[in-house]
Amino acid sequence: MAIMRSLCLAAVMCCLLWNVQPCDAQPAERQVAQRLLLENGEQTEMKYLKYLPPSYDNNEEEWPLLLFLHGAGERGDDLEMVKVHGPPKMIAQGRDFPYVVISPQCPEDVWWSIETLHALVNEVVETHRIDKSRIYVTGLSMGGYGSWELAYTYPEMFAAAAPICGGGDPEKVLLMKGIPTWVFHGAKDEIVPLARSQEMVDALEEAGGNVRFTIYPEAGHVGAWVNAYDDPELWEWLSAQQKD
Repeated sequence: MAIMRSLCLAAVMCCLLWNVQPCDAQPAERQVAQRLLLENGEQTEMKYLKYLPPSYDNNEEEWPLLLFLHGAGERGDDLEMVKVHGPPKMIAQGRDFPYVVISPQCPEDVWWSIETLHALVNEVVETHRIDKSRIYVTGLSMGGYGSWELAYTYPEMFAAAAPICGGGDPEKVLLMKGIPTWVFHGAKDEIVPLARSQEMVDALEEAGGNVRFTIYPEAGHVGAWVNAYDDPELWEWLSAQQKD
């Protein structure tokens, strides 16, 4: 698949351009390495980083859950790579979030497993104090594709979605028309064409969905998620979303 090859090439370039925070840059407990083990005929493992808000242990409050899906370049067996971009990078640099943040790592040379991600969210909900009416998903590039697919496969799970420079099956977005969705893409993206997000947004609008679309005129592939995650309005919007 041409998109997949392009994502892999872009991933290598991004890893060369961006520095991973050293593991001792912040206290290790800010993002704890965890793993999910599933037995479905054969054993499936998914490693992930878990972040708890600073006051999580101070009371019995339920917290929103944010699921972050990385791009193709962060696949593998080294969770430090997940900290290259997005919320895990921000947390490693000292940023606090008012959510439990789960950042899984996709194994090398495969795509996101939607069933495994669904099982991961269920596991976290069952074992933590999570507000089930405020579960959010966001992702970039390959993770943008994963965000779309997860949202229209399990629309009852999510209160909001924020896919960045991704795409999916426009014929299935009708299933997620009830999920507030904010889409981001760079107009100069040479890896995932702007048209991939545009067709998803057009289909969602036609279905009567609640969707916003931000196009960064001068941004390429990486610039889309840098701009999106640096925008305070995204986090304000996300925090305001709640299922009835």
